[in-house]
Parts: sequence; structure tokens; C-alpha cells
Amino acid sequence: MPFHAILEEIRSRKPLVHCISNIVTANDCANLLLAIGASPMMAQAPEEMDEITAISSATVLNIGTPDEARFAACEICGVHANRLHSPVILDPVGVGASSWRLTHVQRLLTAFVPDLVRVNLSEARSLLGLRGQERGVDSAAISNMEDTERCAVELSRKLGCTVLLSSATDVATDGSEVLRIPGGSPHITAVTGSGCMLSALCGAFLAVSDDPLRAAAAASTFWKRCSEQAEARSAGSGMGTYHMALIDAASLLR
Repeated sequence: MPFHAILEEIRSRKPLVHCISNIVTANDCANLLLAIGASPMMAQAPEEMDEITAISSATVLNIGTPDEARFAACEICGVHANRLHSPVILDPVGVGASSWRLTHVQRLLTAFVPDLVRVNLSEARSLLGLRGQERGVDSAAISNMEDTERCAVELSRKLGCTVLLSSATDVATDGSEVLRIPGGSPHITAVTGSGCMLSALCGAFLAVSDDPLRAAAAASTFWKRCSEQAEARSAGSGMGTYHMALIDAASLLR
């Protein structure tokens, strides 16, 4: 499905995207989904995850501020979504920050298979068992494009799903085909949760597409164009204006 067609499909169908988000970015993720025409749900309680997953068009699991209950909710969602053949996006935020976090994410990946894992380079390296370079939930890893692609491909093959690795040039791969998504504004790295928002976008794009690789690449392309437009719109202003301009761009970009 062409990029513009995916956007129009989202705005036409208004898919329900359930996000188990983190406390830092839940509001931004919900507003971004609304801006593109999707319908967000930010339920968290494990007790209702089966029912919420059953009515959702896609599920986005984000472990940025984890606890035992959140991991339990993520596992219920992931397992049930697999049974229903409903798209699951896993964002293992800061997975290498602690052994506890890494162990729980590995358990999730044993319990269910996500359709898409969205990571930065440090998170990808941690999931591959390589020495991570985490700085809290941010990536401190620096690598060339070839190493970044190799890491993304290896992770995709290991997990058996599509991987979107965010960097200056994003990389989307299904383990064989590799798509590079260049562009974007450097200002976006100063916005807390910009990666979480991209994961939420992936949920909306996968909800209306049966091709996870191209849906992920389309979501990445869309977010990079939003970041460029936000930079142009907020020229001469501060980062608060840029932050709001991202939502404006998402609602207006055609």
C-alpha cells in the first residue's frame, strides 16, 4: 500500500490503537494518534488486557517505566494478540539499562512473537547479547551505517519479526530486505519520547496494512517529515514550540 494510501486508510478507518505506554510519554502518544486520525486507548490494568486486546486494531507495548504489573499486562496483550492475529509492536525502551529489565523483555519475547520491534542501536545490541551502551533509556552507541544495518538484520532474524532501528538514517528490515529511511530534523532528539511516539505511529500504520516492513518504513518516513516541518514551523522559537509543532505537522501532513 503506498505511503499516502496508508495515511488515508488510517483517517478513514480510525483504528483503535491500544498503547501500554510509559508515564513520561503517554499523553504525547495519545495526542499524536489522534492527530493522524487514529483512536488511542491507554489501558494498563492486567485484569482487562484480554478484552482490550480483542477490540483493538493494534497493540503497542512500551516498557519505558516498567514494573511487574506492566510486564504482566504486556505479556497478556502479546499472547492474546498473537492468538487473534492482531499486530503487536514492542518498544523495549532502555532494555540494557538493567539486568531485571532485560530478563523481563526476554520473557516477553519467549511468550509471544511481535510483528515489529522498534529499537535504537543500544537496545538492539542488548537484545543481541552484545555489550550495550545505555545511558538511562537513551542510546549512546555510535556506529556506521553498515554496522547499524547488520545489527538490525541480525536482530530481525533472531526474533523472527520486522525490526525498525531508529538512528540518523532509520533502518527497517525483515531479515532479508533492508530499507533505509533518511532525513529528519536533529531537533527531535531533544524531545522526550520521540521514539515512543514513533512506536505509537507504527501501531496505527500496521493496523491498516498487512506488510509490517513497509508499514514501519512508512511510519518512519512520516515521522521524519513531521520533524522537518516542525523545525521549519518553529524556526527562531524554543524546543517547546518545536514539540507542539510536531503534533501540528502530524495533523496536517498529507
